[in-house]
Amino acid sequence: MTATEENASVPRDERDDTVREEPAATGRIRLVSGPGMLLVWLYGVMVVGAVSRSAVQISTEFDKAPLAYSLSAVAGLVYGFITYSLVRGGEKARRAALVCCATELAGVLIVGTWTLVEPSAFPDATVWSDYGMGYLFIPVLLPLSAMYWLRTARTTAR
Repeated sequence: MTATEENASVPRDERDDTVREEPAATGRIRLVSGPGMLLVWLYGVMVVGAVSRSAVQISTEFDKAPLAYSLSAVAGLVYGFITYSLVRGGEKARRAALVCCATELAGVLIVGTWTLVEPSAFPDATVWSDYGMGYLFIPVLLPLSAMYWLRTARTTAR
């Protein structure tokens, strides 16, 4: 076998020592390309905001509004898991992120409605209060955008 014939049988990426894209190398769906990168950035900001806010509130004034501060901590954890799933990539992570986004949206809608119907239940605001009005409604818009992106990522990977 000549060197030319040997090179022809080797996949191009191995022949010229170029690095393959992640999807080809691992079989994972890349979720952080295009709009996915913006989602990772936005969810990262929300992680920092929700976790920082809840950590300060829980450590300094938990007895004032334990439900509100606990819900903000839960929101931060959900945001963190979604961020991790988007960065990790792959079909399993995509499905996990999709479930978490649906859970996040349900939480925003339930807590948002609850804070409007019975404001006395929340002496202080949560991340999801009034559908995320304190966060420029990002908590209600972000899961909708993410679910759309995650469904699009699945169909383009086929």
